[in-house]
Amino acid sequence: MSIETVVLAVGTEDEKRTERLAEEIIALAEPADAEVVLTHVFGEEEFDETRAKLGFDADGENSTPDAVAERHRTTRELSEILSAAGVRHSVRGAVGDLADEVVETAEGLGADRVVVGGRRRSPTGKAVFGSAAQKVMLSAPCPVTFVRETAS
Repeated sequence: MSIETVVLAVGTEDEKRTERLAEEIIALAEPADAEVVLTHVFGEEEFDETRAKLGFDADGENSTPDAVAERHRTTRELSEILSAAGVRHSVRGAVGDLADEVVETAEGLGADRVVVGGRRRSPTGKAVFGSAAQKVMLSAPCPVTFVRETAS
């Protein structure tokens, strides 16, 4: 099975694992010459705060989730690393539930792989607090690669 399109889920917590995500996505996408779609999902409140912090006019036509995602630090760093490695990529922004938006993006693009990051959690922690990565793994239309945060 060839890999042509990879969706990389990017969220609030991924600033801590940018390098790990980049390493994994390059190892996956580069040999296959696959396109990576960096999909940064914001919560409603987070989107408004980030948009304001980045100097976007809330009523301006350029104040879209895509535009905010392109200028967000984590997405920008990932984009720079992928560009330096020669990996084709684009940036998408969305506002809503991370798992739902990532699965919807993967379905819409006909993605061959989804990559999500996360931290180590106990089974009880997952049951009590839920896990966006777990929800993606159970709902995605294609295989999912989980990149665990390294201990610091």
